[in-house]
Amino acid sequence: MDAKALVGQEIAKKVTSHSIIGVGTGSTVDAAIRAIAERVKTEQLVVQVVPTSYQSAWACTEAGLTVLSPTYAHDIAWGFDGADAVDKKGNAIKGKGGALLEEKILSHKCKEYLLIVDDSKVTEDICTKSYIPVEVLPSAYGLALRGLRSIGATELTLRDGKPGKHGPVITERGNLIIDATFPTFQPGLELQIKSIPGVIDSGLFEQCADVILVASSSGGIVRWDI
Repeated sequence: MDAKALVGQEIAKKVTSHSIIGVGTGSTVDAAIRAIAERVKTEQLVVQVVPTSYQSAWACTEAGLTVLSPTYAHDIAWGFDGADAVDKKGNAIKGKGGALLEEKILSHKCKEYLLIVDDSKVTEDICTKSYIPVEVLPSAYGLALRGLRSIGATELTLRDGKPGKHGPVITERGNLIIDATFPTFQPGLELQIKSIPGVIDSGLFEQCADVILVASSSGGIVRWDI
């Protein structure tokens, strides 16, 4: 069993009937959805989910889960998501799939927020593992570039839609994504990025996780309680 399927099964064990779960976006999340769907089918559970993207909403619907609107206004008991890079302090970078804004909102709605990753995503310095996606209003593109450079970004790339689309990626909220490379992670960087005029949010999640589940290809799972 691969690491994604392994950690997906671990998440599925947490599901109880008549629960409402926050569901992130990405390939590891897809593996967890499949594992949850198997439990729902086998045990005839009733499960509702609040997804962070069209992709996850469609996957959950196909899996037989009841999909609630992302505008669901109440607190959610728990939710889970993947990550592109994590450290042992609960810092993470997410958003390579473009759903970073809804993922950030979900992380604050959930009373318990779990990140599920394979061991290739674990690092001492998350900024050396991944660029930081930054969601920006189109009218503020130039301002955002200047602002990101002023706080230390060394490389800035407007995410484009190739192949298949001429021009930039447009998020589900009609915004642009700038992929920003920083040489190292420093606490407080998330707030610095968000303080730039026109920046909606970023894929930098500082100390966001309550629990991180790390799966290895050898078949083990390590749990970090932050």
